[in-house]
Amino acid sequence: AMDWLEDRLSRQRFLIGDTITEADVRLFTTLVRFDPVYHGHFKCNRNKLTEMPNLWGYARDLFQTPGFGDTIDFEQIKAHYYIVHEDINPTGIVPKGPDVSNWLSEHHREELGGRPFGDGTAPGPVREGEEVAAGHGAE
Repeated sequence: AMDWLEDRLSRQRFLIGDTITEADVRLFTTLVRFDPVYHGHFKCNRNKLTEMPNLWGYARDLFQTPGFGDTIDFEQIKAHYYIVHEDINPTGIVPKGPDVSNWLSEHHREELGGRPFGDGTAPGPVREGEEVAAGHGAE
């Protein structure tokens, strides 16, 4: 599926077309967890997300879009998976990596066109201490 997505996202900015849809939101929640959790914890380690240029650019494009990255807490995500799955990780050790500072790097996906919010407007930024509808970084 990752190879199919990599190919599809080489030709278009978003999964279904030129605007963000529920499909993008659902895929984003998987992609944001891929390198920090799925790659090591679940042994989905043929490729890292960062090694798939179109998927990695797409994930960063969404992450940098209001309402996406500002709701992510990478440390909470890792702690959840590595601590809750005692059968997979009986020691409860949570890895320090990977470095997630690269999520804010340039992605150039806007060159593929598209209008992230269609004719609508982007949501405002989440203010420090403000509750996010689904919970800040919640599982």
